[in-house]
Amino acid sequence: MDFLSHIIIAIPSGFSPQDYLSLERDNIIRYEYRHGLVYAMARSSDNHSRLSINLLTAINLHLRDGDCQFFSGDVKVNYADAFFYYPDAFVTCDPRDRNDRYVKRYPKLIAEVLSPSTKNFDCSDKFSDYQQPKSLEEYVLISQDEMRVECRRQVQDENGERWETVVYGAADRAIFQSIQLDVAIEELYRGVSLGR
Repeated sequence: MDFLSHIIIAIPSGFSPQDYLSLERDNIIRYEYRHGLVYAMARSSDNHSRLSINLLTAINLHLRDGDCQFFSGDVKVNYADAFFYYPDAFVTCDPRDRNDRYVKRYPKLIAEVLSPSTKNFDCSDKFSDYQQPKSLEEYVLISQDEMRVECRRQVQDENGERWETVVYGAADRAIFQSIQLDVAIEELYRGVSLGR
């Protein structure tokens, strides 16, 4: 099933980014914006929440008081007029992202915990959107169904820039190269009930 079949379109097409930001300011429900369409955010499961918290805890302990900042799903990532998304976790090290408390534009790492309703979108169109900011170095997809962490990394070689994928499973240590974080998969899945 595709992303749009599980998300309610909240506003008719042709909504401007400025109207979207106004809606967000005046509403307790969170919405995402993509190419003129506005979508209500789907609810999260307990596993989704736990995976996000475990990842954010590992990032917090790793980054400490450095120049980089990390955020949960309460702060938006934006690129031009194309999209405003709420990633489950992301890191920015760009000082320009300190100018706006609600929207960040220069992510270095973005992580999404995969849900049944958004998995296909997160793995395809959303990844394409996230590649637009040139600051992004790594995109992380975390499964709720099994111990599986997929890291898509931007690499440069003699053929130019490209994205490579590395998958980590049970008993592995996931390496988030963009922020030099190395964490055991078991730590990311601590407290998560798989197979239900």
